[in-house]
Amino acid sequence: MEALAAGERAVREGGNALDAALAAAAMLTVVYPHQCALGGDLIALVRSPQGHTTALLAVGTAPAGVDDVAGEWSEVPRQGPHAVTVPGMLAGWRAIEGMGARRGLRPALAEAAEAARRGSPVSAGLARALASRADAVLADRGMREVFAVDGRVREEGESLTQPALAATLSRLAEDPEDFYRGTTAAALVEALGAAGGTHATEDFAAFQPEVVDALTRRVGDRTWSVAPPPSVGAVLLGVVAHASTGTSARPTGSRLVDAAVRGVQARGALLGDPRVTDVDVEALLSLSSDAPPVPFTEPRPLGDTAAVTALDDEGWGVTIVQSVYQTFGSGLMDPQTGILFHNRGSAFSVDPASPAVIRSGARPPHTLCPAIVESSETLVVAGCQGGRAQPWILAQLLPAAADPAQSLDEILARPRWIVGDKDLGQPELSLVAEAGVGDDVRERAAEVGLPVVDLPGRVDEAGHVQIVRAAAGGLQAASDPRADGSGVICG
Repeated sequence: MEALAAGERAVREGGNALDAALAAAAMLTVVYPHQCALGGDLIALVRSPQGHTTALLAVGTAPAGVDDVAGEWSEVPRQGPHAVTVPGMLAGWRAIEGMGARRGLRPALAEAAEAARRGSPVSAGLARALASRADAVLADRGMREVFAVDGRVREEGESLTQPALAATLSRLAEDPEDFYRGTTAAALVEALGAAGGTHATEDFAAFQPEVVDALTRRVGDRTWSVAPPPSVGAVLLGVVAHASTGTSARPTGSRLVDAAVRGVQARGALLGDPRVTDVDVEALLSLSSDAPPVPFTEPRPLGDTAAVTALDDEGWGVTIVQSVYQTFGSGLMDPQTGILFHNRGSAFSVDPASPAVIRSGARPPHTLCPAIVESSETLVVAGCQGGRAQPWILAQLLPAAADPAQSLDEILARPRWIVGDKDLGQPELSLVAEAGVGDDVRERAAEVGLPVVDLPGRVDEAGHVQIVRAAAGGLQAASDPRADGSGVICG
């Protein structure tokens, strides 16, 4: 609730949707660090009042020194310093600030610093994460000093203070460039080096987020906008287009299952960083790949991401999805700055033939998939937590969300299914279904050879989706019942 309150304050103090989103996003790094700490990445979409949608990819690059060590690996490490790319989040916030925020980033960082200094209650989600990864928390000095001061991990409702992070946020409020070219950058490089990493200050100083036109396609009578590669957004567009019928572009359950299986295959075979390799975007959009399905190799995320969405009466819309990847990211927190490092680099491959092969300056393939859907009746802005399943989660929800007659709360409460393997704790590619998923989905999964795993009720793996919508009746907001979030209308 602290993040929500920060966004509301930004609006009361004259800010627009961008300011509200920045305030909430900064506060989340204090109160939800297991999912979106300052040492993470973000991907965002910003829609201007004139109707133009811009994609922002603040996706970290692999350090120059990784080429000297990666040849020795049988796989990219899942934890530790070699899983850390240059964190893009702070640069992403600055880019959003420059797109039209009225209040700016400084008050957002200052408020987050004050929350870290005075302390905030441990949320239910953070408490679950601490319990699930207690061994990793206790093994790392930085995390232990914050989350387990007396040798036990904090529990729900206990006060969490983060003095080192507070000092860092205060310094960044005065000079955000310090994260990449100042004392903060030097401290982060020192911490990664002490843990065995190859990062240099030059890697941080060279980092720049990518700001480009959104990848936009018409499906039925609706316009869908996503971020281009290395985001998985193109796969979402492909899944929706493949599964849709009629002008309303509302996918059927059985066609969505087919599209998701094709999406798994296309993502693994085709998704990489266009800055360093050829990426066939049209093949991603058409879900075209002759390669066999690529098995997932990462462990289950279990709380990897947070999404912030906002719309205002002026016409600004923004969806920010920010992440440390797996719970508590790399398992490394710098004690000097209080910054927890993500492990987004673990999504790289060591296969030289893969478009996602790890190399100096490359960005890993990214699960983050913000989306905006427009029609003559509605404007829908959405963000999702859900690991690799984000395209099929959003494809199940957003066509209905674009219908102004349907309740957002009811849509988010509907049972969902997802497709995956090791990322869902399954030994092979499977369809994992919440209770209440339709028979058409289960039957189609059986027809295409997907084992169906039934879950007793709502689960985190089915995603945490945040949606705001503008329609004839005004602005509406809703937060996933599987999450700790909330949707509010300020006025």
